[in-house]
Amino acid sequence: MAMNEPLITNDAVILGMLMVILALVFKTASSEKPFWKKFYTYVPSLLLCYFLPSILNSTGLVSGEQSGLYRIASRYLLPASLILLTLSIDLKAIKRLGPKAVIMFFSGTIGVIIGGPLAILIVSSFAPELVGGEGPDAVWRGMTTIAGTWIGGGANQAAMLEVFGASAALFSIMVTVDVIVANIWTGFLLYGAGQAERIDKFFKADSSAIDDVKKRIESFRLGILKIPALPDTMLILGIAFGLTGLSHYLSDGIVPIIKSLPAEWELDRFSLDSSFFWIVVLATTFGLILSFTKARNLEGVGASRLGSAMLYVLVATIGMQMDLKSIFYNYQLFMVGGIWILIHVTILLTTAKIIKAPFFFTAVGSMANIGGAASAPIVASAFHPSLAPVGVLLAVLGYALGTYGAWLCGILMQAVAP
Repeated sequence: MAMNEPLITNDAVILGMLMVILALVFKTASSEKPFWKKFYTYVPSLLLCYFLPSILNSTGLVSGEQSGLYRIASRYLLPASLILLTLSIDLKAIKRLGPKAVIMFFSGTIGVIIGGPLAILIVSSFAPELVGGEGPDAVWRGMTTIAGTWIGGGANQAAMLEVFGASAALFSIMVTVDVIVANIWTGFLLYGAGQAERIDKFFKADSSAIDDVKKRIESFRLGILKIPALPDTMLILGIAFGLTGLSHYLSDGIVPIIKSLPAEWELDRFSLDSSFFWIVVLATTFGLILSFTKARNLEGVGASRLGSAMLYVLVATIGMQMDLKSIFYNYQLFMVGGIWILIHVTILLTTAKIIKAPFFFTAVGSMANIGGAASAPIVASAFHPSLAPVGVLLAVLGYALGTYGAWLCGILMQAVAP
């Protein structure tokens, strides 16, 4: 645990430190210098955004528990981020990718949803104490945060942390399990991209449609891309925070109604009495509604970029909650994460074999779940640079489904947990 009396207690100073850390990470990650290119080949930038702030907390320099930054980021920046990341979703464009791309994405989602409870059942058959626990330290609560990020991304992960209430110590372990297990799988996918022709031959898959996808995606991006002016940016922020405010307002009205219902209905078991749950669900829903309007074109002036910036501030405040020392006491949980990802992979490959899906759709469908918008474009571009937006499109679909899918996975894990 961090010291009771941290060296720095002023949140303005702490926010400045976090923003400097994020700036340095992204500046070096985009560097063309050989050292940094090689460094970020092995160390994901997202990992640094979590763990550098955690060093501040673990050494007692700051206290994530005493700081109010996480609450501000989770209540204001997270819903705004969800809105901006989902308003750009183009369901028609995803449909044009063909049914196999979407089928592989959803098979990956299903693999995560059922993989969590199955992993708990498997491990509980020989080591129930490993996946047990009570209250905020119940392992299933921490696993819901992995489900959030493996279906959606950091925003959904933060939502599950708040909705299911895992302890900070447990969450620090789960972040490590999530990042390390996910990045090992990412490495396999990047290697597989270089062997795509052999893999497609094994699955008897026809990848000719991929060329058509390249042309359509490039045309779509060029059609909406423009240099943002100040009115564009202010409109984006107005929509994001205006709907965030509306989500808070509606949540304040819904929660008292839920709490007034009969206790025997046990609605609290499904987190329906949580104001944060409704804020996140409403924000995601508003973003989806906007995706059917002209607001979707705000992606051309940087909607998702601003959403991602808000998200990374949230990621840094989450990292500031972590105590790195607790990781070494629960290394066995990596086995649980490994079983979980293997179930996901098994369902994916089985589906790919049945429908003869090109490996590109398998890889991107998986990474749109497991890695989200940060990793899916990387894996997609490993096949061809112009295919990176395909990863973004499916990852944004993951953002939209992450809240719902992770919540369902959490309820299932709660049901089977010893």
